[in-house]
Amino acid sequence: MKAGIVGLPNVGKSTLFNCLSNAKAQSANFPFCTIEPNIGVVNVPDPRINKLEELVKPERVQMATVDIVDIAGLVKGASKGEGLGNQFLGNIRECNAIIHVLRCFDNDNIVHVDGSVDPIRDKETIDIELQLKDLETVEKRLEKVKKAAKTGNKDAQVEAALLERIREALLQAKSARTIVAQNNDEEELLEDFQLITAKPVLYVCNVDENSAVNGNVYVDKVKELVKDENAEVIILSVGAEADITELETYEERQVFLEDMGLTEPGSAVLIRAAYKLLNLQTYFTAGVKEVRAWTIKVGDTAPKAAGVIHTDFEKGFIRAEVIAYQDFVNYGSEAKVKEAGKLRVEGKEYIVKDGDVMHFRFNV
Repeated sequence: MKAGIVGLPNVGKSTLFNCLSNAKAQSANFPFCTIEPNIGVVNVPDPRINKLEELVKPERVQMATVDIVDIAGLVKGASKGEGLGNQFLGNIRECNAIIHVLRCFDNDNIVHVDGSVDPIRDKETIDIELQLKDLETVEKRLEKVKKAAKTGNKDAQVEAALLERIREALLQAKSARTIVAQNNDEEELLEDFQLITAKPVLYVCNVDENSAVNGNVYVDKVKELVKDENAEVIILSVGAEADITELETYEERQVFLEDMGLTEPGSAVLIRAAYKLLNLQTYFTAGVKEVRAWTIKVGDTAPKAAGVIHTDFEKGFIRAEVIAYQDFVNYGSEAKVKEAGKLRVEGKEYIVKDGDVMHFRFNV
């Protein structure tokens, strides 16, 4: 599961990617600096794993991770191949969610591809390019499906009706994610279409250091614009985040954050938001050898969760022994949780909850 960072050239995408991944993507003051998409495997900050480490004192700790992709800047006309359009749109298509970076700061030393700072215009430029690409995809597919629908094929008729609804939305400059599936068939079709604008999105307003806590007029405009989109808006000073990553010690970083009025780096907030955007959650295994966070999809069953550790665990699943995270913390150890009768035994139908501490029994 990957979240792709998109935006116009020079809005701070590669610098943000560097902050998130510590993979030093080249960042420079000109467009198309990032040509191949850089992929960073990023630890998901989670205070719960620190608490489990404190209680269990394991030999090693393994955090959950999320893949972040730095995609080169889109420009007007990308859907028709302008700039490096087709390649970039292909890179976005391969991601599962979109982190859309908007420039919300003034700085005469950093050129803007359109000559002035206007995050609303920038957002619309990207949206239109992605919508035009999706429109092209939808119209091609509709042409084929309509022929089958005319012969009385029921599946083709359902698909054609859904494609018409999406086409209508795109022509009104609305993204495919505004289309709500009316049943399971439509839900599966929407997934199958692989439309770029159907992907979930969060907006990152890249601000100057002084606006990192409360934002500024640009941020207010963005929030107003996206209020009906059911999308999160995160305020981040990418320049300040870059400075934080250069500091050697935790103490130095904390002093820097306090001076800015922040309790944690904005990048930590963003990584957790990206994880949630991808519909991911965490369960833990906790033993003296290792405390580990495992990544699963929201709604996964116990056997599916077991399969993340090893496919044999899923195939031969017998049961899961489950401790709620809060119970583990309250009682302080697995033994004490058992004594208190708080360890549960769950079967194949159990839907794993975020933060569950689990142990699997299996037989292959």
